[in-house]
Amino acid sequence: MENEIREKLIHILRPARKMVFFGGAGVSTESGIPDFRSKDGLYSQKYDVPPETMLSHSWYVRHPADFYRFYRDKMNCLWAKPNAAHLTLAQWEKEGRLAAVVTQNIDGLHQAAGSKNVFELHGSIHRNYCVECDTFYGPEAVFDSDEPVPHCTCGGIIKPDVVLYEEGLDSAVVNGAIRAITEADVLLVAGTSLTVYPAAGLLRYFHGDALVLINRDATAVDDEADLCIHEPVGKVLGEIRDQI
Repeated sequence: MENEIREKLIHILRPARKMVFFGGAGVSTESGIPDFRSKDGLYSQKYDVPPETMLSHSWYVRHPADFYRFYRDKMNCLWAKPNAAHLTLAQWEKEGRLAAVVTQNIDGLHQAAGSKNVFELHGSIHRNYCVECDTFYGPEAVFDSDEPVPHCTCGGIIKPDVVLYEEGLDSAVVNGAIRAITEADVLLVAGTSLTVYPAAGLLRYFHGDALVLINRDATAVDDEADLCIHEPVGKVLGEIRDQI
C-alpha cells in the first residue's frame, strides 16, 4: 500500500469510535476460501446446473440429495483460519474502536478471530437445525453425515442455517445491522462487489463521517467513497492494525 494512501486511511480511522465493518467474500479469500463472482470464483466454474440454482430454496426442496452433495463439496470451509483482516477487526473491537461487523459470509471466521458483535446476514455453516423439532446441530451433522440427506433423531431433515436464494434475511439480524450502520461514525466496506441485494442496500443507512472501500475490483459506489483502495483486505488492515 502506498504511503500516501496508508496515511490517509490512518487519518480517517484513528479518531473513529463507532466504526462498523461491512464485508463480503473477499474478506476470506486470503484464508483460502474462494469468492463467488470473480473470474476464478465459484460462479465462474462450469456445472450442469448453475450454482445459484443449486443453492436455492426450490432446489433444496425438490432435489435435497443434490443440494447436500453440492453444499458439502463447495460450502465446507471448516479448515479455514482467520486472516489478518479478521484478526485486526477483532483487535479493534476489543480496543473499543470497532462497534460491529456486518458480514455476508457464512464461514464464522470473524468469531473464530475473536469478534463478538457480528451480524451474519446470510447465516452460518456452523449452525444447523432440524426443520421439524428445531434441535440444534453443529456443522459435523451435515458435513460428516453418511446420509445423502442428513436427518435428526426425530426424523426431520437437518437444514443449514444459511440463507438460500429465494429466502429472506433474518429480520432481527438485518435490524441490528441497520442500527449499527446508522450509528457508525466510519463505515469500512471491504471484500464485496456490492451487487448482492438486499445486503448491499444497507449502505444507504450510513450517514457518518467517512466511507472507506477496500476491494480488489472496482464497485458501483467507488465514486461515493472518501477513500477507495484496490488491494487485498487482509494486507491493507494488517499493515495498519497497530497504527490507529
